[in-house]
This record gives sequence, C-alpha cells and structure tokens, in this order.
Amino acid sequence: MIARHGLDARRALGQHFLLDGNLTTRIARQAGDLAGCHVVEVGPGPGGLTRALLAAGPAGVTAVELDPRAIAAMRELAAGEPNLTVVAGDALALDLAGLVPAPRQIVANLPYNIASPLLVGWLRQAASWQRLTLMFQLEVAERIAASPGSAAYGRLSVLAQWVAGVELRLRIPPAAFVPPPAVWSAVVVLTPHAAQPPPALFAAMERLTAAAFGQRRKMLRGSLRSLGGADLLAQAGIDPERRAETLDIAEFDRLAGLLA
Repeated sequence: MIARHGLDARRALGQHFLLDGNLTTRIARQAGDLAGCHVVEVGPGPGGLTRALLAAGPAGVTAVELDPRAIAAMRELAAGEPNLTVVAGDALALDLAGLVPAPRQIVANLPYNIASPLLVGWLRQAASWQRLTLMFQLEVAERIAASPGSAAYGRLSVLAQWVAGVELRLRIPPAAFVPPPAVWSAVVVLTPHAAQPPPALFAAMERLTAAAFGQRRKMLRGSLRSLGGADLLAQAGIDPERRAETLDIAEFDRLAGLLA
C-alpha cells in the first residue's frame, strides 16, 4: 500500500509510521474494550494502527487524515472494511466529537508537530470522550504525566490532570517506526473525570497556566502580575513567593476559579 500510493513518511507532516502488527495491537489494547464504541483516529498514514483498531471490534473507526496520499490509501482499505470511515481534513480545524455518536474515543499515533495543540483542544471538550489513547514524543508524554515539583511539570501537566486521570503506559523505541524518529515515544491514556469545568473556567485555567509557566523561574507574584498577582494569590491563600511548578492541581483549580 505504501508503494502503491507513494506514501513515504514526510518530516513536514510529522509522519513516523508504525507497521509492526504486534505493537499496534498492544497500543489498541490500551484503549480498553472498544465494543460498541466509536473510535476516531487522527493521522492514520498507511493504516497500521487502523487495522489493529478495526480488529478490536468497535462500532466503527473514523480515520481523519490531511495527506492526500494517505487519504487514498485509507479509502482503499475502507473499500473492504464497512466499519471504516475516512474523513479528509485538518484535525486541528475539525470538531471530532461531532463526527461520531457517543460513546466515543480517540486513539492515535499523533503527528508530532501538532500533538500538543491537538491535545489541548480535546481537553477543552473532555466531557465528549470516554477515553483518549495517544502517542507522543516521550518528552511530551512525561510532561503530561508529570507530578508537581518535577522539572517536567508544566502547563500540559496541569491542564491534562485537571480534567482527566493520566497514565503513561508504553514506551516505544525509535526503531519501531518507519522512518525512525530521533527520540523515544510513549502512549498516554487519559480518562476524563465525570465532572468537567465549564468553558469559561477552562479558558481561565489556560490563561493562568500560560502566565504561570511562561516565566517559570519567576515567583508567582511576578509571573501572575498581569492577572492580579499578589491580590489573586492572597485570595487563594497561596504564598506569592512560590513558583508555578510547586503548585498542585487543587491550588491551580482554586486560582482559576477566582480568575474566572
């Protein structure tokens, strides 16, 4: 299929293909029981993970792809797979939750160059998803799962752990991909909490974490000056001389609530 469609991986599209059936099956298993679930896959490429997802027996798989070569390959696969739907488009611009009915999940080996903005967009609508099973560069995966006080703890950590349970499941070496990336990768499973923040509160948390971690070496009274600084921190009962990486999720939640 790769040869027929000239589907060589392109760096500009963040493409690194997984073709090992045993590995793609392991990744699909991280999403749990997919029976009755509608799965959205972003960036399927030649369809290695797509095949594993179809074999897991979901209600359907919707593959969202931007690359015309991969779209042609996916449509060839869909001709023999009635449970596969191919959507041509940019995942950053699409409302993925609107593509399929609930219960729905996202399972994807994400294009590395847009993985973080994709994740933040899906976290805004976390209530729409039963689970997100996503592959990132290992460094990004570690940031998402990082604990307060660690060097990796930052904006992605707070946003993800505020709205979902986060588990770093599989670490995958470069040699597993075609072509091999320069870094290791990892699969993160995010399970949204039953209660989700309203849009205005999520927007406040985005502003808060952008300011707090945008100048992470500064004390909070300095990094949050544009958002109320010392006054905001005093209302939340937080020492203004602390730094962003020392705050836990509950403290960020308190600040975001006051800011909203």
